Amino acid sequence: MTTEHVISEELFADALHRERRRADRSNQAMGLLLISAPDGEAADDGATWKAIVSGLAAAKRDTDVIGWFEQGNAIGVILPDIDAPGPALARGLDARIRRQLSRFLGTTTTDGIATRFHFYPELAVASGQTSHEIHPLPVSTVPRSRRDVVYDSVKRAIDVVGSAALLVLLAPALLITAALVRLKSPGPVFFKQQRVGRMMKPFTMLKFRTMHVNADSKIHQEYVSSLIKAKAASHGAGGDQVFKLAADPRVTTIGRLLRKTSVDELPQLLNVLRGDMSLVGPRPPLHYEVEQYQRWHCRRVLEAKPGLTGLWQVAGRSRTTFDEMVRLDLRYARTRSLWTDIKILLATPGAVIVGKGAV
Repeated sequence: MTTEHVISEELFADALHRERRRADRSNQAMGLLLISAPDGEAADDGATWKAIVSGLAAAKRDTDVIGWFEQGNAIGVILPDIDAPGPALARGLDARIRRQLSRFLGTTTTDGIATRFHFYPELAVASGQTSHEIHPLPVSTVPRSRRDVVYDSVKRAIDVVGSAALLVLLAPALLITAALVRLKSPGPVFFKQQRVGRMMKPFTMLKFRTMHVNADSKIHQEYVSSLIKAKAASHGAGGDQVFKLAADPRVTTIGRLLRKTSVDELPQLLNVLRGDMSLVGPRPPLHYEVEQYQRWHCRRVLEAKPGLTGLWQVAGRSRTTFDEMVRLDLRYARTRSLWTDIKILLATPGAVIVGKGAV
């Protein structure tokens, strides 16, 4: 096998993207092996790469796919349907691959080759790993088009200008709300909470405090767990489930009003301004919520930056099932555009005024 028979970087990224989706559906682990040329080797050294590909072809399974992960710098092997992924498997694969590579490259050159293993779903890196280190599977497995780059740049500009303008415009209302929170309930004005952002990156989200100080999160944690598992009790007309906990005893009197009008969310404009969130995107989840996710649920926090408002908020708000909320977020991630963002932003005031699903 020569490098001419190795699929291109674009095709390999597409294959990796599809395999990750298949792993989500089948609930079966997958892996990705990355091979880098020895230090000092020229990136365009065809002879070295041909020998590496020959060794990989001799070691791989029929279902494995070889392609350029980064043209001229790294070759990847997609490993579908992995049983018992972990450090032990990585060490075994590393040893098998190096035996085959040494047949074509020699022991000295093979020792200089760097291998990296990625498994999906992600595993913690075991201590003491060296050449066969395990890393999280790269999230962005589809090359970004020029349209994506332009969209992200313009969206970020809108986020900065829009959040700054709203903070100035709403400053009187924010000050009045802060005063009411302080007067009506002892404790800080703002509630700071760790949330999960895009690509599972944690950040501190700001809200006006709507609960009593030191309120126990266990009641909400149990409710979220039951809702994700589709066991939460139904509330409201038509039996729609609410994502937020109705009649939460931890909420203050002023807090109920702030939640009903969504005014408690306005400090998140600061999160938007500093880049943790966007004006439009999926709802940022809690850590204990993500721990309950099925694999396909995780895509909602991998594929788009969390937002102050989003398709779920204006289409279903709180009164929808958890899976339906995730599907709305994934639909947004697949079809997002500036026009979609504008439509969601324009629909948000109406959803807040109507108060559908707000509790």
